[in-house]
Amino acid sequence: MSQILAVQGSPRGERSHSRRLLESFLLAWQTQDRERAVLRREVGRVAIAPINESWIAAAFQPEGERDEVMQADLALSETLVDELFAADRLVIATPMYNFGVPSGVKAWVDQVVRIGRTFDFDPGNPRSPYTPRLLGKKALIVTTRGDHGYGPGAIYAARNHADTHLRTVLEFIGIDDVTVIAVEDDEYGGQSFADSYARAERALAELAGSF
Repeated sequence: MSQILAVQGSPRGERSHSRRLLESFLLAWQTQDRERAVLRREVGRVAIAPINESWIAAAFQPEGERDEVMQADLALSETLVDELFAADRLVIATPMYNFGVPSGVKAWVDQVVRIGRTFDFDPGNPRSPYTPRLLGKKALIVTTRGDHGYGPGAIYAARNHADTHLRTVLEFIGIDDVTVIAVEDDEYGGQSFADSYARAERALAELAGSF
């Protein structure tokens, strides 16, 4: 059985374009095969706790030496990391906010990028001190942008710290097969936005068969 972990990052509900695109993609993906399952993780409209000093202390403490308080500090992180390992596909749907991702998505990232869980650290390794643990998975990032020109090679590409950040993070923990499908001109509306949205819909419908 194939399983997608669908991370929904928009703080908006029915007005969210990334949310609607995600749901249509998931429906198309599941229609391909009855054995396909989806696990949803809401991070846009449900608060994900940011990491703090006690979380960091617990994360860097060897697993067998953590007391009950430390285990409680890492309980949410353990659940979120387990969800990642259980899925062979990951879809993150998120808008770009102020050139980056919304706070809920960033909090999710901080909870799942964890030493000893999603990557290992060995300063004595001559090739690289970092070894990813999440291998053999695919990821899709569905993103919306208020303006245009934020794609690779476009005029504002250097200002895009949203899906580019997510791609970097995912590659760091071992997910290097990443597809990005973006909608632009959300704030402009009109025909330019409609055309961009339609292109994204077509791309997602085509991807559903092979993802």
